Amino acid sequence: MRLAARQLSPVAHWCLVVLGVTVCYFAAGQIGIQWAIVRDQISPLWPAAGVALAVPMLLGPRYWPGIFLGALLTNIALGPSLLTVLMISSGNTIGPMLAYAVMRRLGFRDQLDRLPDAVFLVAIGAAGGTAVSAVLGTGVLTLDGALSPGDFWATALVWWTGDAMGVLTVTPLLLLAPRFRLPAQVPLTRWGEGVALALCGLSTSALGAVTTSKLFLVFPVLVWAALRFRQAGALLCSLCVCAFTIFAAVHGIGPYGSYELASRMLHVQAFDATVGMTALALSTIVLQRDRATAEITDAWRQITEMVDLIAPRQSLRSAMTPQREPDTDDELAG
Repeated sequence: MRLAARQLSPVAHWCLVVLGVTVCYFAAGQIGIQWAIVRDQISPLWPAAGVALAVPMLLGPRYWPGIFLGALLTNIALGPSLLTVLMISSGNTIGPMLAYAVMRRLGFRDQLDRLPDAVFLVAIGAAGGTAVSAVLGTGVLTLDGALSPGDFWATALVWWTGDAMGVLTVTPLLLLAPRFRLPAQVPLTRWGEGVALALCGLSTSALGAVTTSKLFLVFPVLVWAALRFRQAGALLCSLCVCAFTIFAAVHGIGPYGSYELASRMLHVQAFDATVGMTALALSTIVLQRDRATAEITDAWRQITEMVDLIAPRQSLRSAMTPQREPDTDDELAG
């Protein structure tokens, strides 16, 4: 059978990709539901929002039906009604697609190798687009009678926090995944440093989640991860810190146990946003420095090669140019 006969048609390829996006969103949504604290549906950590924003960036905006279908399958069992679920699923799709369109308009690049890209992801992707989904979804639940009007803002805040944390922690990792390459030969000391970083990250995240005075300990670990392991290390540490912090907030322990739900989510959002922004911005700056160093090194190499190429020709030209003989009149005059 010829290769052309075995290739999928564009329509079949589109359907398969949409199906894959649907499965990924649904799986991420099931993880988020395990953290739900409002109606067993609204979670302070919603990884599916990170998947939804990464889909148009990595695959293109034409696969948005996968986001909608994944949200529909996630919410249809939670209710309260089919129309409400359709509206919530539409909000879960409109929010990330709108954020994607604005970020592309402003020149966002998936490589996250510039500081403005990190700022766009935080300000537009994590804060702006998720607010659209949160307000629309909470409003629909309130109009349907599933929520009382007095719970609107607290619920919307939890919803917004969960979507924003999903974007901050999951989207950068998904954008990094296609470009990640493990070096062919990794020294044993490097593996040891990685294990040490993982242990320090887990321990400081756990301490910071239960003890207010230990919150600052996570930042030296983030700096270590960014300087030594670049974006992959910093983003994984950020995900770890955010997961422990949200776990503490959900169970009302540690620095967040004495607050009401809305205040608790504000504190969690502020701290986790600071952690995520620090990890993303610092690792991006380090990446920019590495790229600038590589460009300078490459330019120096090219200049050296040009000098080595020109020098022999210049010496040969000097040897072949005859020296001017002094005139006899000039000698007599002298």
